[in-house]
Amino acid sequence: MKAVALAQYLPIDAPESFLDVELPKPGPTGNDILVAVKAVAVNPVDTKVRAGWGKEPGAVENPPRVLGWDASGVVEAVGPDVTLFKPGDEVWYAGDITRAGCNSEFQAVDERIVGRKPNSLSHAEAAALPLTTITAYEAFFDRLGIDRDGVDAGQSILIIGAGGGVGSIGIQLAKHAGLTVIATASRPETEAWVRELGADHVVNHREDILAQVRALGMQHVDHVAIFNDMRHWATAAELIRPQGGIVAIDDTNLPMPMETMKSKAASLHWEFMFARAMHQTPDMIEQHKLLTWIAGQIDSGNIRTTVSKVLSPINADNMREAHRLVETGRAKGKVVVEGY
Repeated sequence: MKAVALAQYLPIDAPESFLDVELPKPGPTGNDILVAVKAVAVNPVDTKVRAGWGKEPGAVENPPRVLGWDASGVVEAVGPDVTLFKPGDEVWYAGDITRAGCNSEFQAVDERIVGRKPNSLSHAEAAALPLTTITAYEAFFDRLGIDRDGVDAGQSILIIGAGGGVGSIGIQLAKHAGLTVIATASRPETEAWVRELGADHVVNHREDILAQVRALGMQHVDHVAIFNDMRHWATAAELIRPQGGIVAIDDTNLPMPMETMKSKAASLHWEFMFARAMHQTPDMIEQHKLLTWIAGQIDSGNIRTTVSKVLSPINADNMREAHRLVETGRAKGKVVVEGY
């Protein structure tokens, strides 16, 4: 089968950072389904792994490693223990970072972390969503404990880094839950984007966030989601209300003083959407359930795709370009690569 893989962990401007390769077609066993991949999306985790996250720079992979953790496709075959899907079903998923990724014609993936693709979306539109959707959903509803169906309507949430992939779906999920959304964006095009997605207020994260939120008449916010890096930790800790919660998705080497958090009895939560699959937690199937719920919301017109750019076909050249765009840190929404 065709695949885009890396043989060495390199900067994206290196021609060998991605290679077009032929690999054996996997076969499904156990709870796995085999998916014929139609479209994939690129996330910051892809760029970090490709650049050598957890590896020595320039380290070699033999055989080549396939990345990719956002896909939409069609079930080709199923393992003997599969109960949720059959050949011909259209599916979407983020996958498991401990296994081969989706940048290949076929991928074996555990059915418990897969959902049925929204009927109203193309494969490219669907591929933009799984990883970021799972991340935002788990961050808000599993980690912060917000009720997804409106019990907490009227509460406020500050989303730092709202114009990216996770923030783009996070705004929509927060609005569905009835929250007042303060989104951060630093450029006119991303400000327009987050407003289009439903943000009630927009502040510039390259300026004084604390002063801007206070200017809105808010001394504190009920929830904070840090969907970029941890540069804004002190501001988040200052703005969170007593007994409120902050959720973050990026690891950091920056200092994170906790005195303010302790005095408020506020909580810090880490969200890592691969945790369930990586550790084979008993509740892995929750990702299947949430993707199913999101598909219903999309088909009902309540949530929209966040794709902003589609490249075609799926090959090494286009994968390098997609990674380059994501690495600028200026892409709004999601970059998708479609078709073989």
